[in-house]
Amino acid sequence: MHDRVEIALPIEIERKFLVINDGWRDVAHKVVPMAQGYINDLAMVDSGAQRASVRVRIAGDDAFLNLKSREPGHTRQEFDYPIPVADARALLALCVGGLIDKRRHYVRHDGHLWEVDEFLGDNAGLVVAEIELASADESFALPDWAGKQVTDAQRYYNLALATRPFVDWSAAERNADDV
Repeated sequence: MHDRVEIALPIEIERKFLVINDGWRDVAHKVVPMAQGYINDLAMVDSGAQRASVRVRIAGDDAFLNLKSREPGHTRQEFDYPIPVADARALLALCVGGLIDKRRHYVRHDGHLWEVDEFLGDNAGLVVAEIELASADESFALPDWAGKQVTDAQRYYNLALATRPFVDWSAAERNADDV
């Protein structure tokens, strides 16, 4: 008889917030330029034709292929694989929609690491902060520069921003309280 081995799937638990002021800039300890694109688009995921986004990212001198399940909410499966930068550049040329250009700033606050994404290009003007948690009910202190939570607002997902960038949003969408 063989013992059954349970393998834990890689799970990402994150919360996403709009950034409301520049207080994070002076305490950021690292910044990494990022370019990313998607092999599939939001319509394929929304329709159910595909159940995961497929992302290619170049982060500084490193590159990754990432698959992320699209369950609603703050918890989803995530698989991240390092790939050669040359391969990532070739894959970015195959991506659908626009490319995401951003600078990721790493900020420590009250025992947690926050990632503040400052978007550039067609998404310039949008700044979003994310915190990854060990469990869905883990408590954390919200920094004074973090505003409204947008974890469940799909339009703030990078996949959605590649399809419909911030520059195309109406004033009502930019100021909506439906998040």
